[in-house]
Amino acid sequence: MLPELIHAHHTRYQEDLPFWLELAAQTGDPVLELGCGTGRVLLPLAHAGHHAIGLDHDRSMLKYLTAHIEPRMQPAPGVIVSDIVEFNLALNFSLVILPCNTFSTLDVDHRKACLSCIRRHLRSGGIFAFSVPNPQLLIGSPARSTAEFEDEFIHPQTGNPIQVSSSWRRAKRTFNVTWIYDHLLPDGTIERWTVETIHQMIPVDTYLEELRSNGLFVAEIYGNFNRSAYAADSPHLIILATG
Repeated sequence: MLPELIHAHHTRYQEDLPFWLELAAQTGDPVLELGCGTGRVLLPLAHAGHHAIGLDHDRSMLKYLTAHIEPRMQPAPGVIVSDIVEFNLALNFSLVILPCNTFSTLDVDHRKACLSCIRRHLRSGGIFAFSVPNPQLLIGSPARSTAEFEDEFIHPQTGNPIQVSSSWRRAKRTFNVTWIYDHLLPDGTIERWTVETIHQMIPVDTYLEELRSNGLFVAEIYGNFNRSAYAADSPHLIILATG
C-alpha cells in the first residue's frame, strides 16, 4: 500500500515537472531518470513522447509504475531494476536526471560511484541534472522541528482520508526528515506508516568539486525550477553538468 500512498502524495507536487520536460525537449532523447520510484517524473516524460528509461532498486515502486504505463505512451517508458550507484546499461543518454532530492541522500562513496556510472552513460555533450534541497538552508536550520500537518488527500484504493505530517531533525552532518501517513478508517481508528529520509548536508562547493573530479563540467546552477539564479536563501540547488 505504501507505493500508492507515496505516489498519491508526491504527484500533488508538480512545480518541477515543466523544468524536466523543457530540459528533455532541449537535449533530445534518450532520457534516463535515476531513482524513478513510482514514475512521478518518468510518466509525464513518456506522455510527452520522449524515449525515457527509469531506473530504481525498489521493486514495489516499479511494480506500481509499470501497472500505470498506458498503451498510448509511445514509445513506452523502459523500467529497469538496478541501483543508481552500480548500473551498467547498453545505451548512452542525451540526458540523465536525478530529481526529487535523491542525490543528497547518498554518502560520499555512493555519490562518487553514482557519478562514475553517469559519466559512462552520458553521450558526448550530454547533460546530467539533479536537484537537492539548498544545503545552506539546511545548515542554517534549527536543530529540530515538531510534527506539523502538511497535506490531506483521499486514499486512491480505499477512499478514506490520508493525513500527512512531517518533522525534521538536524544532526552534525545530516538532515533527517520524517513523514507520517495517517490512514483515517471509518471506525475511527488510524493506520499509520512512517517514512524517513536522511539528507547529507553537503556544501555547494563539494558538489561542484565531485562533479569535476568525475569528468563532468558544471554548465548551469539554479536556485529554483523557474531557472532563477542560485542564492543562499534559494529553496533548491539545481545543477546541470555536461559530459
